[in-house]
Amino acid sequence: QAAADPMSSSDAPEDGPKETSSVSQNISDADAFKILLEMKMKKRQKKPSLPSTVTELDTEDGSKVYVVGTAHFSDSSKKDVVKTIQEVQPDVVVVELCQYRVSMLKMDEKTLLKEAKEINLEKLQQAIKQNGVMSGLMQMLLLKVSAHITEQLGMAPGGEFREAFKEASKVPFCKFHLGDRPIPVTFKRAIAALSFWQKVKLAWGLCFLSDPISKDDVEKCKQKDLLEQMMAEMIGEFPDLHRTIVSERDIYLTYMLKQAAKQIELPRASEAEPRKYIPAVVVGVVGMGHVPGIEKNWNSDLNIQEIMSVPPPSASSKIFKFVIKATVFGLMGYGCYRIGQRTVQFILSMPAAQSYLQKLTEIRSQH
Repeated sequence: QAAADPMSSSDAPEDGPKETSSVSQNISDADAFKILLEMKMKKRQKKPSLPSTVTELDTEDGSKVYVVGTAHFSDSSKKDVVKTIQEVQPDVVVVELCQYRVSMLKMDEKTLLKEAKEINLEKLQQAIKQNGVMSGLMQMLLLKVSAHITEQLGMAPGGEFREAFKEASKVPFCKFHLGDRPIPVTFKRAIAALSFWQKVKLAWGLCFLSDPISKDDVEKCKQKDLLEQMMAEMIGEFPDLHRTIVSERDIYLTYMLKQAAKQIELPRASEAEPRKYIPAVVVGVVGMGHVPGIEKNWNSDLNIQEIMSVPPPSASSKIFKFVIKATVFGLMGYGCYRIGQRTVQFILSMPAAQSYLQKLTEIRSQH
């Protein structure tokens, strides 16, 4: 854009705005594209010096994908992402986020830290309204796990994604893609995979999570993301839950990375000029726990239609939903009863009320 768009008179320096403007106007969009592309290619390292957390994958048409395995609560992971993007100058950056979590890219660290620690009734209502009762509760329970880590470390989640977003914006012609499956689909499929008692047991385990966590624990878990490791420990006895939360998302992330790695079409001076394509360079930023699954699925023909469908609620889900609603309404009713009882007692204890009742008693005794 800097090469293609002429500077406005208000922004141009006093010494020679006309010359700068005329030079810019003489550069066509195609020429500007080629100039910036050449600059990008010069900065792109043929043999990049990459962190040990990066896995290199190739496609059949020669495109390269660099998957950065990260810990979601790690300063080291943020540095790995920045270094990788600077070294390879990618055409596309794909992150393990979906449209329901994209807000974390726009918030600053302080706001995110505050948001992550505060799980209140309003957030619960919003999650239920957006995803349904069961999926909403599951989402809030998982947020509680994330909030627990946030509180222990004083570090907001998703720092590596924010760094990826910033660095991608500095690379010419670099696209930024959201590569994770939508949260509502994941949670609804996870709920459908559990029996009634498994739901109760999982909810109980998440509700009473309180083990202390140190920064050393995070770095020790660099080979397996801390958040996913904690979840794996809790859902280890539920293979179907692990399949929906981890394995299916491995497939989805792999599919999105392969889509992003399709060859890039170069600009043409005219419609008569033949189309030319070059291999793409992609950087993927995902939790370390997903890297083995991506490698495993890389050379497979993937169809994500099946893992995007949401099965109808089972009988156990309906029972659990009814129990939750009955419990909530029961607690609300009991609360109203207690509040009403206390209110009546407070009013009756007031001197004016006691005087009024005494007069009523006297009038009744006279009759």
